[in-house]
Amino acid sequence: MNICVFLSAADLDERYTRPARQFAELLGRGGHTLVWGGSDVGLMKVVADGVQEAGGRLLGVSVDFLAAKAREGADEMVIAPDLAERKRLLLEKADAVVIMVGGTGTLDEATEILELKKHGHTDKPVVLLNTAGFYDGLKEQFRRMEDEGFLPRPLTELVLFAEEPVGALAHLEESQGIG
Repeated sequence: MNICVFLSAADLDERYTRPARQFAELLGRGGHTLVWGGSDVGLMKVVADGVQEAGGRLLGVSVDFLAAKAREGADEMVIAPDLAERKRLLLEKADAVVIMVGGTGTLDEATEILELKKHGHTDKPVVLLNTAGFYDGLKEQFRRMEDEGFLPRPLTELVLFAEEPVGALAHLEESQGIG
């Protein structure tokens, strides 16, 4: 399965890198392909290293202005001309999506896939990995959106909030009939 992971390229502390590395190792050992932003820095590097070391494949989609930070040695690397095309390619190449900790770019990518699901333009499973409660506030906001009628579909049809990497991958494999 090609699993797109949206995440930060920042250098983060152990409370975020440890679960990310655990997820990466599970993904690699499961024979899956990581589809990611292609950067070889920060948390993106941690996840790519973990997947590759555990036997998984790497399919990167970088963007022109970040091409100098693209990972050498990926199984495949595509350089998009802009962020919009990068997002389109990431989603096109993925069977499922995992959202890890990140900043505004990660949030932009996350809301785009959820908007596509909301309108029935994709049925790819989406898991938000809520490491160390990072997305507790977003989860509360989404619930409010659902409770007040802003979501035409139940939140559970759009995204699964997972607290641990094992549960995140198990949900994706189950949704794809694996395991």
